[in-house]
Amino acid sequence: MEHSDDTRARVASPRPPTTATTVAYDHEWAGEVRTALRCAAALLALLLCIDGAAGSLTWWRGLLWSALALLLLLILYPAKVSAGDGWLASRRLLRTRRVQTDLLVGVRPLDGVNQRLVLRDLLGNRVEIDPEVLVRNPALWHRLDDGARHSLAGGTLRCGTTALDRLARRLDRETALAVFRASGLE
Repeated sequence: MEHSDDTRARVASPRPPTTATTVAYDHEWAGEVRTALRCAAALLALLLCIDGAAGSLTWWRGLLWSALALLLLLILYPAKVSAGDGWLASRRLLRTRRVQTDLLVGVRPLDGVNQRLVLRDLLGNRVEIDPEVLVRNPALWHRLDDGARHSLAGGTLRCGTTALDRLARRLDRETALAVFRASGLE
């Protein structure tokens, strides 16, 4: 039974209420997974058909062709990129890598057959992503750009502003072209 002179201390919540933050994802990731599966299945079907037509298909050759198709699937399997307030993550089949975008120390482009953007943060984390993912998903780019601006203002971003500026110009160019195409002014 409680009395009006009850002097028990009220317990406050240890953490303040948080606002729900939205997380941006690569919206074309599922389509890329389906494409990787189709390529692997087509290779398997082609190899089995050719080997079967030649009359040399055995169980161990079928197993070998299946392993080859599985290897192709593993190579083609895309990383799922997501970003939130102050972080960006890239998830592969076995591992998720995550950087704090508001603590970036370096952004470096890797040129070659497949272009990559390498992000490093102050905590020693490293993420490697395809810049095309950022071009296709403006929400991901805005999360990365906001974090990079915080890093630059905080003095942690030492190198990579040129790469980010180049990517921003490319994104602006792609957006302008998309607007022109949609309006028929191409």
